[in-house]
Amino acid sequence: MFDRAHALAVRRTSPVAMILLACLTGATLPRASADLRVGTAVADIAPTKLPVLITGGFLGRTADTIRSPLLARAIVLDDGRERIAIVVADNCAMPRELIDEAKQGAAQRTHIRPDRMLIAATHTHSAPSSAGGLGTDAEPEYAALLRDKLVEAIVEAEARLQSARVGWAVGNAGDYNATRRWIRRPDRIEKDPFGNLTVRANMHAAADWDNVTGPAGPEDPDLAVIAFQSPDGRPLAVLANFAMHYYSDEPISADYFGLFCAGMQSRLAQDGAAPLAIMSHGCSGDIWLCDYEQPPGQRHEKWTIASYTEQLLDIALKAHTAITYQDADLAMAETRLHLPYRVPDQHRLEWAQRIMAKMGDRPPADQQEVYAREQMYLHERQAGDIVLQAIRIGNILIAATPTETYALTGLKIKRQSPLPQTMVLDLANGSDGYLPPPEQHAVGGYNTWPARSSCLEVRAEPKIAEATVELLERVAGQPRRVFMQSRGPAVAALLAAKPAAYWRLDEWEAPRAADISGHRRDGIIEPGVVFFLPGPRGDAFCSDGEENRSAHFCGGRLRGRIDGLSDRYTISLWFWNGMPLEARPITGWLFSRGYDHGLGPHDDHLGIDGAGKLIFQRGNGTEEGSSAIGRTAIQRWVWNHLVLVRDHEKIRVYLNGQAQPQIDTMLSANFPAGFDHVFLGGRSDNDSNWEGRLDEIAVFTRALTPEEVEQLFVR
Repeated sequence: MFDRAHALAVRRTSPVAMILLACLTGATLPRASADLRVGTAVADIAPTKLPVLITGGFLGRTADTIRSPLLARAIVLDDGRERIAIVVADNCAMPRELIDEAKQGAAQRTHIRPDRMLIAATHTHSAPSSAGGLGTDAEPEYAALLRDKLVEAIVEAEARLQSARVGWAVGNAGDYNATRRWIRRPDRIEKDPFGNLTVRANMHAAADWDNVTGPAGPEDPDLAVIAFQSPDGRPLAVLANFAMHYYSDEPISADYFGLFCAGMQSRLAQDGAAPLAIMSHGCSGDIWLCDYEQPPGQRHEKWTIASYTEQLLDIALKAHTAITYQDADLAMAETRLHLPYRVPDQHRLEWAQRIMAKMGDRPPADQQEVYAREQMYLHERQAGDIVLQAIRIGNILIAATPTETYALTGLKIKRQSPLPQTMVLDLANGSDGYLPPPEQHAVGGYNTWPARSSCLEVRAEPKIAEATVELLERVAGQPRRVFMQSRGPAVAALLAAKPAAYWRLDEWEAPRAADISGHRRDGIIEPGVVFFLPGPRGDAFCSDGEENRSAHFCGGRLRGRIDGLSDRYTISLWFWNGMPLEARPITGWLFSRGYDHGLGPHDDHLGIDGAGKLIFQRGNGTEEGSSAIGRTAIQRWVWNHLVLVRDHEKIRVYLNGQAQPQIDTMLSANFPAGFDHVFLGGRSDNDSNWEGRLDEIAVFTRALTPEEVEQLFVR
């Protein structure tokens, strides 16, 4: 603790000077050894006055029954040079201003600098409101109570420091989270709250499979565990992390986060003493527990909140038993970005003002009124400060973002982190709304509607991801890892056939599709494509158990240019159809050769017709004999491999390694000079573009033989 003279000086100092003073004192801690010490504490953050407003919904609601404890759980770490506090509170989202005040208050009473404190929310949607947003205002009295309890938890944890060692483990909990944001069919686009047809993707759209084409993003299956134990092997603390939004318990409740913590403590207790357990919120802005890829009745309905949590505990405990512990030193870094909000233009501002004038002082009563009020907030604020942090505990890294970060962003950060043992917490040090990657803004939906729940500029996600990785580099003292998908035997086979271009489509952002053939013919990915979805046959296209990745096309195309492309060429690709069959005359075009935005007599097009069969078309397909249909109806949501071979006028299209072509026909091949543009995932004129995934696309400037085609298929 500070001495009395220091404490009095801090109280009389301005906030800026106080931070500087705390920095100085933090650099002169009394201990000089590098031994790790850990202290833990818990503070009760349940409201003392009921009823209270409950956050997490479109409209305001209240609750007057406390169903489970609400706690702020704190771990303080010290190695003699650095002292760090990590606090996770049973709350939906805490504003940066409240957290900064708590950090300032704790700095006055501890040896911990404000920028050495990480304070995060679990994201339970059944806790009192401490941050206003959408149709719910903040509870001022509760916010003050929460702030003071955060300080209390940090102070008490620091007072209980004891020697410790640290270890890491991770379990696969992929059966317990799933993408909740799905791509809607192009003929099922919905209106946003502003009256515009922009909603190509939305949460829970896959409740009816007929409405959707596929998930809008990947999932993160990792249930990571950082554990601390005493030198004699007694468990002291566990910090777990999982990318799952919340279970949706009745208020007032800590949701599954609280149940997990209580269960972990109970299972690890020794001689009547239990360690502190924390379940933190991983990157799950687009994730929930309901697996919409399963039929109704086999989704989240199969669990109760208790049975769901018990199965997560089983995974976490199994991982925990495999942990090896070691001594560790500490490092931490923080940065603050000032980012603009997506403020309303004049037209939208006037729209909001008209609605607000009719509302008067009453709270919003419907979605339109909610978003009208939110436009006024964004207009008044214009921009905000984003707090990002990184912590190193030995060879373990923790990253923290203040947003409802998508699973894809969490995967980006982990895969680029200098150390593989990396955990990413979101809703830490603030509550700056959803953080959609830029391509997700192009397909719209609730997570992108401008409001305090999704306020940041369209390009915020790459800026935040990059700044976070830079912080991890700083605390690790070494450069980031460069992500490159591993190459399995199927990749080797394709490269051995010497393609003119080979796009694996393992990117996690637009607009570049890397060509790995060595010919540097990178493609351009248009808006209307989302990334890093599971691809075909990871055991064949990757190595060491890595999952193969693909892109999901939802209106955009991949454009490439193959100089020297003649009337003898081959296309090899894997495809996954997301459209219900018979939804439109052409289910979707997979490949096209022609001029951009046009449809001419020399074009080649390959796709699937409305009955699910392959179709090859020459020109616009209106002339007699200008198209040919395959034999086999192709199942929806299943990976298939096709090879198109044009050998002058002879067209052969092979499906899934079958010796007999699906299409075997003769069509003219009078291509004009320079006719070298190819399109994947759509036709040259953008008619009936592909709705589904594509992967492992190779273009050859020669006609492969049937024997060579057979070698490209993965059996």
